[in-house]
Amino acid sequence: MVLTAEPLIYGLVFVAVLILVEGVYLTVFGKSISLNNRVNRRLELLEKGGNREQVLEQLRKEMTQHIKSQQIPLYSLLASKAQKANIAFTPTQLIMLMLVLSALAFIGLTVGTGASTPIRIGVSLAMGIGGVYVWINGKAKKRISMLEEQLPDAVELMVRSLRVGHPFSSAVQIVSKEVADPLGTEMGMIADEAAYGRDMGECLKAMAERIGMQDLRFLAVAVTIQQQSGGNLAEILDGLAKVIRARFKLFRRVKAITAEAKWSGMFLSGFPLAALLLINVAKPDYYDGVKDTPAFIPGCLIVGGFLAANIFVMRTLVNIKV
Repeated sequence: MVLTAEPLIYGLVFVAVLILVEGVYLTVFGKSISLNNRVNRRLELLEKGGNREQVLEQLRKEMTQHIKSQQIPLYSLLASKAQKANIAFTPTQLIMLMLVLSALAFIGLTVGTGASTPIRIGVSLAMGIGGVYVWINGKAKKRISMLEEQLPDAVELMVRSLRVGHPFSSAVQIVSKEVADPLGTEMGMIADEAAYGRDMGECLKAMAERIGMQDLRFLAVAVTIQQQSGGNLAEILDGLAKVIRARFKLFRRVKAITAEAKWSGMFLSGFPLAALLLINVAKPDYYDGVKDTPAFIPGCLIVGGFLAANIFVMRTLVNIKV
């Protein structure tokens, strides 16, 4: 039995790419860009000496730059995720980062493996591009999850502010100061835009569409309807907060119920690939006796088709719409 360390080296290089992306991001923008920062990024930028208009312009540029760059070839695959993750890197900087990481991955594969040059080039490009995509996708999921958790508390804070006599614009301003990122900065932008004359309902609607979050759409619709037809906004938002919190609890309950099935599906989908990798590592000549037979390639295609069908079916079974 001949064991080789090359598969482990490939995995370590990919992990190093992910760590480098996060390290570069935090180095360039500092801790203010971190999602779990207690002082939201807008307030930190204001405290550093930026005036309100400059900070608003910077934040708006960061939050819209990726959607405006969807026409860049291949980058359109990343644009939606980068928008939801609110990545402060510009599209050009992200593309350059992919190339730099691909070059570093190529150097690591050259030093640690004996693969041919075309294979090293292809794998290094896949690691550079795939590493950035995995990092952005993780950031997007984490940010959306935090927004979903923060929104009910933020709406209830608005309700309390309205009941003590504050106008809705002041209630939004209070949320922007009291709530941490990512919602604190988002609400601060809405407060600033409303202060410069933009309709509050339009601001909320634009934020909801940019983030792609259904609960924010409910909030925007509620505020817009109240502006047009009147009514007790505090009572409307109180009911909305209860609905959002109930939906959030339902999502968590469904997630808990389907957790076992999801992990089972991941195991059943990943085990054949892991077994194939281990067989090639432990006994590279395992398939030498059959790989030249006419049925080998069709058999591989059939097995691959069944594996793809398994992944699709398992995802469908646990993807419960609520």
